[in-house]
Amino acid sequence: MKRLFEPLTTAWVGIITHKLRSFLTILGIVIGVAAVISLMSIGRGAQSDIMARIGNLGSDLVTISPGASRFGGVRGAAGSIRTLTQEDAGAIAEQIAYIDSAAPIYTSNLQLIVGSENTNSRVTGVPPQYQQIQNLDVAYGTFFSEYDYQRSARVVVLGSEVKETLFGETVDPIGQRIRMGANIVHVIGVLETKGAGFNSADNSILVPLTALQQMVAQPRTSQGDRVISSIALSVGNEDQMSAVLEEITSLLRTRHRLGPNVEDDFRITSMQEIAETITETTGTLTLLLGAIAAISLLVGGIGVMNIMLVSVLERTREIGVRKALGAKERDIWSQFLIEAALLTLTGGIIGIIIGWLISYSVNNSGMMTTVVGTDIVILAVSVSVGIGLFFGFYPAWNAARLNPIDALRSE
Repeated sequence: MKRLFEPLTTAWVGIITHKLRSFLTILGIVIGVAAVISLMSIGRGAQSDIMARIGNLGSDLVTISPGASRFGGVRGAAGSIRTLTQEDAGAIAEQIAYIDSAAPIYTSNLQLIVGSENTNSRVTGVPPQYQQIQNLDVAYGTFFSEYDYQRSARVVVLGSEVKETLFGETVDPIGQRIRMGANIVHVIGVLETKGAGFNSADNSILVPLTALQQMVAQPRTSQGDRVISSIALSVGNEDQMSAVLEEITSLLRTRHRLGPNVEDDFRITSMQEIAETITETTGTLTLLLGAIAAISLLVGGIGVMNIMLVSVLERTREIGVRKALGAKERDIWSQFLIEAALLTLTGGIIGIIIGWLISYSVNNSGMMTTVVGTDIVILAVSVSVGIGLFFGFYPAWNAARLNPIDALRSE
């Protein structure tokens, strides 16, 4: 037991005897570990924020939008052709298994007038089930009902930002009138704030689709089908998502009479796919941030090696005395190697505390979310100790190979 702890004790005495040198040795490791933890926690926090916003929309959400036009081999913007119809939405709801509900969506730009406020805004016509599909909560008032939908009621539900723009923060908009084009509509509800993010509902102006169809001239296909802007779907069984998307693609290609060599004239996007893509992207970004921060750890490791080499030169006579008294090469080697490991372990622990404090401060400041995971802490400590062993090996090996007679002659 004594032989087991003797190198550890000797290394510890060497560290506390030379406090300034020990401090300079661990400084680079402290900075490196703190940088790794703070930057990786920022990357994890960004991923967590994005996934939470996607979760608000629902991972079972699928959106179908029109495809892109082509002129002379040049591809237009997505949605530049009108290919989706209200009848497509009905066919998907009726013929595809695992579809909980399908909501045809039609948008149109209309002039909105409330008192002195006069603005041109995008108004969205939707059926009542749109609320459930998009996971929308009403802050006050109510969403329009199936009864409102069937009688084409002139009612509107506003997003939180639109409400503040039109009515301000203090005015209760419920029951207020809005001139929408040539029509008067009544506000019956205001949506809860979702926050900025993908497809945020805060800027929404929602009316029953049947009402919007009467306010504006809705285009029709040559077959007389009513053209819509997009279709929102909710899939009841997420495990069947891939099969459902394939069936939807097959059904729409058949309905649109597309040949085997013709590209789809629609685009299907699922939140599940978006979530997977974002997870991969943010994971790569987090690793990149960690790699950048790890450079400072590498620099710190080189600093450990340099200072340990200086330590060997300063303690050459001490090494000679120990060897003359019977110390073997492995005793000298283990002393310096353990000393390097202790220094970097200490630096790693201090770096963890500083990195956590930085992450905590950034998170509390409200600028961004940070997440300090246990795996990040374990990785940072492991790497710091590993660096100590790696860069401490050469100085320890150099000290162990010193000739005791030459060492004793050293001044």
